[in-house]
Order: sequence, then structure tokens, then C-alpha cells
Amino acid sequence: PALTNRYVTFGSFNNLAKVTPAVVGLWANILLALPQAELILKDATLADAGQQARYRALFAANGISEERIKLIPRTARHIEHLALYGRVDIALDPFPYNGCTTTCEALWMGVPVVTLAGVMSHSRYGVSLLSNLGLDDLIATTPEAYVTKAVALAKNLPRLMALRAGLRSRMAASPLCDGKALARAIERAYRCMWRSWCDIS
Repeated sequence: PALTNRYVTFGSFNNLAKVTPAVVGLWANILLALPQAELILKDATLADAGQQARYRALFAANGISEERIKLIPRTARHIEHLALYGRVDIALDPFPYNGCTTTCEALWMGVPVVTLAGVMSHSRYGVSLLSNLGLDDLIATTPEAYVTKAVALAKNLPRLMALRAGLRSRMAASPLCDGKALARAIERAYRCMWRSWCDIS
């Protein structure tokens, strides 16, 4: 999209309950570093005018004008939801509660995701998904690194093009889409646990 628009569009189609004021503050820092960039938020609750006003106000309080924030409510069909990724260059993962299904959808549609790793399981979904795709460079361990990585990727259009062209095939060939291997790994884990229990019983 950036090649046509001549600016980068970030996106988050995650549940807005995850997009807290702290998340908005960090995303605003990314937008402040890229004055032409825009952000698309998509969530069913954005059909409500009050919810729209709340998020516009949150970004405005962080120095981001409302025309740079595009708010989209629920789409009628899932295929329309997925098609909206055609407008997004980079997806931003919320924190500390990362996206899971949403991140998988973004990656499958060719949109790279920048994540901030936490310490709890729910704050490491992004780490799990991206590391399985060999995209460890999109995993930040500090808020500062999160902003830096998002801005750097936005400024690297050749990398964005390459990622978009290859993400689906990369994901399809990854452990994320190998159900049989996952089942075997779980079976091995259960067998190991059973043997350990037998040894101490």
C-alpha cells in the first residue's frame, strides 16, 4: 500500500480492550516519528460514536490528529475483514495482551507484525508466532525497541515488499501450519510427563 499511498499505513484489527492508553502512547510515538503515516483500527465496538470519540481523544492527547487515525467497525463477512489487510503495510501488536488469531490473519495476508515481548504467556504470543517464521527481528524486548523496529521497517520499503510477497508461503511451510508435527510433539510431551510421574510414584 505504501507504494501507492506514498506513506506507510499501520494497522491493528485486535480487540480494542487490548488497546490501552499505554499502547496508544507507544503507537503515537511511532506516528510522531513518521509524520505522514496513518493507523487503521478495526473493532466491532467502533460502530459506537462514543468509542470512536474516545480513541480519537486518546491519540489527540498524544499529539496525533484525528485524520491520521482511521476507525473501522465490524465488516459483514470475514472475507471483507481479510481484504482490509490490503490497506495495511505493518500491523502493530498490542501489549501486554498480544494478538493471536489476529496476528495469524495479518501474517497470512502478507502483513508483517511488530510485537513487544512480555514475561507472561499472553504477552508472548507474538514471540511464539514470529520466531516460528524466522522473524525474530520484529520482536522487541523494550518499548523503545518496539518503536525503533516499527519505524525502521516503515522506512524500508524493499523489505516490506519482500515480506509481503513471501509471508504466506513462509507461514505455510512453518511449524505453525504443520498440525501433524504439533500432534506428535504433544504426544511426546504427554509420554514424557507420564514417565516422570511413574518414576516418582
